[in-house]
Amino acid sequence: MPLESIPLPSSRAGALIGSSIGDALAMPVHWYYNRAALAADYGEIRNFVDPKNPHPDSILWRSHYEPLNAKGEILHDQAPYWGQRGIHYHQHLIAGENTVTLRLANLLQQSLLACGGYDADDYLSRYIDFMTTPGTHRDTYLEECHRGFFQNYARGKNPKRCGIQEKHIGGLAGIIPLAVWYRDDPAAAHESCHEHLSLTHPGKTMADSASLILEILLPVLKGAALSETIADLHSRQVSPLLGFPMKKFLDLPDTEVIGPHFSPACYVDDSVPATVFLAAKYHDNPEAGLIANTNLGGDNVHRGALLGAFLGAANGLEAWPSRWRDGLVETPPLLSGCSPSGEK
Repeated sequence: MPLESIPLPSSRAGALIGSSIGDALAMPVHWYYNRAALAADYGEIRNFVDPKNPHPDSILWRSHYEPLNAKGEILHDQAPYWGQRGIHYHQHLIAGENTVTLRLANLLQQSLLACGGYDADDYLSRYIDFMTTPGTHRDTYLEECHRGFFQNYARGKNPKRCGIQEKHIGGLAGIIPLAVWYRDDPAAAHESCHEHLSLTHPGKTMADSASLILEILLPVLKGAALSETIADLHSRQVSPLLGFPMKKFLDLPDTEVIGPHFSPACYVDDSVPATVFLAAKYHDNPEAGLIANTNLGGDNVHRGALLGAFLGAANGLEAWPSRWRDGLVETPPLLSGCSPSGEK
């Protein structure tokens, strides 16, 4: 049965909305590695805007996916764009719209509501239907995890065994709804999150990263201070992902940390510590935190989804500007039809 899923107090709603905002805000400049090009094309991103073609850092031209059969067909009408130069990964989305990653997190929320808890079989059924049905989304780029899954699915493998070994931060955005749902039962939160990751993002690297995310997020959802929670975990070095000089980095400009010390790319060995650093630095200023993350470029969409959850859980729904809350194209399903207000 659901653990007080609706109505959601402000910290829980803040985490879900924050994750969606972090994704949508960064979407137009996702995977810009040249910050000068980002600034030239968009200025400083502070609001939701439409993506622009061409994307100067796009590597879609060297990406390839050929479905083995109809069961593996996931590109649909986006297939002609693959192999072309300058194509924006999210070219058909509009301001405030979420990427496939957050759309799948919302799909998980629908499953939680329908089943009254986590059901891997139900989620997989929804996932397969979503990815193989034309018109369910408008993203052009689909990450390696989805391509690998559906190559295996097309070969006839059991859906629970179709995931390929993963190490990209995008998978971690999918555990936010489970942390919110099972916030009062940490054991169930960890169990469901690891089971969920194993479907599309299996492997020790992802499991260890998820454990750290939960060690931060679950206490904050219960009222712990974000800065103190991170400081405690860092002082105890509970994860190799925290093996960086936090105090030193907090005194540096963001651009001297993300880039010189942490790659802005998607691999969890750098992207997770970068997100934790930004959460510690902007623990009491969520709007500034997501603006900073967005304009740092790289895999800012997936960092933003996690960072938005951390900052939203710590500061509550009301900390997010109304222009962002109202500008989201899709409301997280756990919040639909209810008033997500109350105590943090």
